[in-house]
This record gives sequence, structure tokens and C-alpha cells, in this order.
Amino acid sequence: MGIFDSIARLFRANVNAAISAVEQPEKMLTQIIADMRTQLVRAKQQVAAAIADEKRLEDQTMGELREAEEWERRAMLAVKEGRDELAKQALMRRNEHVSRGQQMQMTWEAHRQETDRLKNSLRDLNDNIEEANRKKTLLLARQRRAEAQKRISETMSSMSDKSACDAFARMEEKIEQNERQIRASVEIDQEFSGDALSSQFKQLESSAGDATADLQLTQLKQKMGLGSGQSSESRQLGAGEVASEPARALPAPDANQDKSET
Repeated sequence: MGIFDSIARLFRANVNAAISAVEQPEKMLTQIIADMRTQLVRAKQQVAAAIADEKRLEDQTMGELREAEEWERRAMLAVKEGRDELAKQALMRRNEHVSRGQQMQMTWEAHRQETDRLKNSLRDLNDNIEEANRKKTLLLARQRRAEAQKRISETMSSMSDKSACDAFARMEEKIEQNERQIRASVEIDQEFSGDALSSQFKQLESSAGDATADLQLTQLKQKMGLGSGQSSESRQLGAGEVASEPARALPAPDANQDKSET
């Protein structure tokens, strides 16, 4: 059972090392399982050797019992031939094989029980390794989730920082400045390209539209008898001023002018 005690001690030592070196959990857990598998291979070899010893003891026990049966058969043959002395010697030899066979059988039974315990321990060790491998997968998944949560928390913390807000404000101002520069560049390009000529023609067309509207307004006023020189309000204002003014005396005719006319 020493091999399994050493495996248990190695496992505990590796687990403690993994706990103290949490910065590399995946590497440490992988190494632990690799060490356990190496020890499992060694344990299998030792269990196989124990089974071989148990088989050897079984064969020796069966061999002694077969020898005892053979000497008993010879004793029976000597009795049939009337040779009692020879039969006694055969029975003595049979008893020796029976005695050795019984002792070896006791040893074999004890060794077989120990071998069965080793087999069970080997199966338990193999199950523990498989369980450790499954736990490793779960632990690594938890570790990755914890690291992801930590990165998200750090990112959110940095985004809520005033420096991050200032950086966004500076970036917004820079983008707006770039947009203003682009608009200014487009305006300059239009001034020194065919686009400026098109703009001038558009202005002329707009002026022509305004002239057409003025002409139509004048024609409408003439149709209404308001004339084209002034608006209806100015005409009314002028008429009122004439009505309110007193009549002025006409100047006397010039005598010299009358003579010259005659």
C-alpha cells in the first residue's frame, strides 16, 4: 500500500503548490493530473507484479496438492501389491506435500486478499484522476469567468473615471474641428472650380425670378387703377395732403410779358 500513500502525499503537495501559485492555475492543474497519471502507471506496474506473485503462489499451492494426490495414488498402488512398507513411505511423502500445500495456500489466500485491495485502490485512483480532470475543467472555466468579470469591471471603472470623460470630450471636439475643416475645404474648392460658376448662375436665375414677380405686381396694380409709380397707400396719403392744403392765390400777370406778347 506504500505506492498509494506516496501518491496521496504527492497529490496533496501538488494541490498546495497550485493554491500558492494561483497566477498559473491551468498549468499547475495540468501538471498535477500529469503527475497523478505517471503515478497511476507505476501503481499499475506494482499491482501487476503483486498479481503475478499471487498467481505464482496459487500455482505452487496447486502443485503441492497435486503432488499429495499423486503420492496417495502410489500408496494405494503399493497396498494393492501387498507392499505395506512402501505404501507407508508414499503416505509420508503425501503428508509432506499436503503440509507444504496448506501453508502455501494460507500464504496465497493472504496475498490474494492484498492483491484484491490493491486492485480496488487502483480503480479508486483511476476514478480520482478522472474526477480531478473533470474538476480541472470546471475550475478553469470558473477562473476564466472570474478573469473576464475582472476585465469588465476594470473597463467599466475606467469608463466612469473623469479622465475617460475628458478624453471623449477632446475626441468629440477634434472630430467637430475636422468636420469644419472639411466644410471649409469644400467651400474653397467650389470657389476655385466650376462649382462657383454654377453658383453664380443660380444667383442670376434667382434674381430673374424676383424681377418676374415685380413685373407681375406692377401689372396687377395697373389693372386695379393704382398706377405703377406708387402704391395705393402713398397715393391716398398724397390726395389727403392736397385736400387739406388751403388754396393759394395765383400770381398777377406780368405787364412786360403782356407787352411783349402784343
